[in-house]
Amino acid sequence: MSFTGKTAVVTGAAGGMGLAVSLGLLAEGASVVLLDVKDAPSDIKPFGAHALFLKGDASDDAFVADAMARAFVLGQRLDYLVNAAGVLWFGRDRSLADMDLDVWDRVLDINLKGAMLAARHAIPMMRRSGGGAMVHVSTVQCLRGDDSPQDAYQASKAGLIALSKSIAIQFAADKIRSNTLLPGPTQSPMQDRWLKDPARKHATARVVPLGRVGTTEDMANAVLFLLSDKASYITGTELIVDGGLMARP
Repeated sequence: MSFTGKTAVVTGAAGGMGLAVSLGLLAEGASVVLLDVKDAPSDIKPFGAHALFLKGDASDDAFVADAMARAFVLGQRLDYLVNAAGVLWFGRDRSLADMDLDVWDRVLDINLKGAMLAARHAIPMMRRSGGGAMVHVSTVQCLRGDDSPQDAYQASKAGLIALSKSIAIQFAADKIRSNTLLPGPTQSPMQDRWLKDPARKHATARVVPLGRVGTTEDMANAVLFLLSDKASYITGTELIVDGGLMARP
């Protein structure tokens, strides 16, 4: 899956899945523009001018528009978009019955509006490049209920699936593909609570048929496949990467 000569934008790229995807693309020859509200990760330094880090809010329309324009200038094309920016606020994001509405609004701004803005501004650049591919990072949690809910997170991630399908149909004639990744339990900064409570992580792993939680590299491998020409006939669908969790009876 060579990405030599291609240009990608990855949101939420300072850590976790976003960083793993960015490093995977860079290792395979792509130029990558990494977006995040956090500081630039040191991991990208060896890639020099092929890695451009821009610090800003994924839900800020002006920032995202500028980032896409700069990505196009970097490679004289834009081939890929990965929407990995997202927040999961344990404790604050809970049942709709008692959640603070400001939390609801902010989670949807980051997780769903941010993805919409990135796609909105990437599409004209992809059209100029002759096509492209997008992957939006959702979660298996949006496919089921939860007795310990994070309703804003789950609703925003479900919205990504619908948005991705709409993009896939609207822009298929422009040779733009759009798919959604649905990770299962994954060791990432979003689940840093497992570092404080390893027993909780082990309990989660025990219910996964493959017997472990996922890694950010597992997710990055799936994303790179969906972006690649090996997936050139795949669009408007979801790829579940969860160790078999959702297949359990």
